[in-house]
Amino acid sequence: MKFFGGCDVGSTYTKAVILDEKGTIAASTTIKSKINAQESAKMAMQEVVDAVEGLDSPEDLAYLIGTGYGRNKVPFADENVSEISCHAMGVHVTDPSVESIIDIGGQDIKGISIDKDGTVKNFAMNDKCAAGTGRFYEAMARSFEMSLPEFSRLSLTAKNVIPITAQCTVFAESEVITLVGEGKAMDEIAAGIQMAVAKRCFVMAKKAGATDSITLTGGCAKNDGLKAAIERVLKLKVVELKTDPQLMGALGAAEYARQKGLAA
Repeated sequence: MKFFGGCDVGSTYTKAVILDEKGTIAASTTIKSKINAQESAKMAMQEVVDAVEGLDSPEDLAYLIGTGYGRNKVPFADENVSEISCHAMGVHVTDPSVESIIDIGGQDIKGISIDKDGTVKNFAMNDKCAAGTGRFYEAMARSFEMSLPEFSRLSLTAKNVIPITAQCTVFAESEVITLVGEGKAMDEIAAGIQMAVAKRCFVMAKKAGATDSITLTGGCAKNDGLKAAIERVLKLKVVELKTDPQLMGALGAAEYARQKGLAA
């Protein structure tokens, strides 16, 4: 039995997936990224390799592809592929009916349109500002003195929305702290934050060509408040993936590795 690997080295988290010859996930992991991208990749890959019987090292994989912001730092990788292509392929093998993605990473937002074979039809990307990214949500959770999961659910109880006008993460955090200090309803402030991010996602999704439905990938895909806000702003159904949406980049990389390895 041959095995194939994908390693997605992100700015916040590093993900790794191993597939067997049939495309079934044999092992997967998500770890907090270290300062050294190569070290992050080594740790994640060794963790999944240790979980698969018959494998001792990433070198035992038939083919390995690196992706993500640190894709050039994956030891033993046969090649690297952009995270945009890998997210598209990961979603395609998980649910072929999905044609559009909003990927919210640690430092950027991407809108991706998927072709019928899992390749990228079109995409748009906002990587000039951290507003609306994973880093942004970490800052907002700190302002509320909550964990990220707690903050992601807070807006769901809001009856009204308090708009957040600042576009910059630093200024938005200051604005939120001021509103909290004024005694404004915290769930309504949170709803304003989710709505502001949803509007950013709207721009990326429309530029990429989203039409009927969309799915979310990246760690922010687990943010229930954001999903509700996106459905409200985009007026599109957000499709829930059966596989962890944070693994999509690594899964897509592993699938590309499987295709390359079997064709060799």
